Amino acid sequence: MAANPMTQFEVYRIGPEIRIGTFDISFTNASLFMVISSVAILVIFNLGAKKNLMLPNKLQLLAEISYSFVSKMISDTAGSKAKPYFAFIFSLFMFVLFCNMFGMIPYTFTVTSHIIVTFVLAAFVFIGVTIIGFIKHGFGYLKLFVPSGVPIVLLPLIVIIEIISYLSRPVSLSVRLFANMMAGHTMMKVFGGFVVSLGILGGWLPLSFSVALTGLEILVAFLQAYVFAILTCIYLNDALNLHH
Repeated sequence: MAANPMTQFEVYRIGPEIRIGTFDISFTNASLFMVISSVAILVIFNLGAKKNLMLPNKLQLLAEISYSFVSKMISDTAGSKAKPYFAFIFSLFMFVLFCNMFGMIPYTFTVTSHIIVTFVLAAFVFIGVTIIGFIKHGFGYLKLFVPSGVPIVLLPLIVIIEIISYLSRPVSLSVRLFANMMAGHTMMKVFGGFVVSLGILGGWLPLSFSVALTGLEILVAFLQAYVFAILTCIYLNDALNLHH
């Protein structure tokens, strides 16, 4: 009997139970891989920046490419005004990317396959961008919901649609990442189960699908981190420049 492909998403406690009132804040496998991802980022980029060599080693090259990639992404989507927020966007992009990539390793846990994790990240972005918008423009930030050139008759309806669209940002941002990671890993587990159940002779076709799907999922893991970061830049651009 093939293993249930959904068991890979189970969150379980590691160590003793820790509670604050009715809240369980115990250390879990999800917590573990978030810590591992964070530590890996810190180690790689600290070692990469430790020696500024004329002929960069692999870690330095990785750090420089990542820095240039995120810097260009911010410049292209949010402009020069967003440069002060580079550290936040860079950290967000690398955290999502590393969580996605660690989830590709067998017997690990994909943190971003859980809606609570992606929603907290998206909500943090949404609240932060909204605060920045009001700090920069005051109540003038509300002009974001009133597009220019709209007939007066349609204006109430358009404003309602714009508000709903704005409030749905954290939902769409979080669901996009969660759904793609969960669906991809479920498919990989299903095809992997076919390979095991059919054996070497009968499993060559699902095995070939599994290999192709693994390559596709690695690409999706990168693209979803990129989409998450670039949408954050677009939202930040709205808050800083108020073009609507």
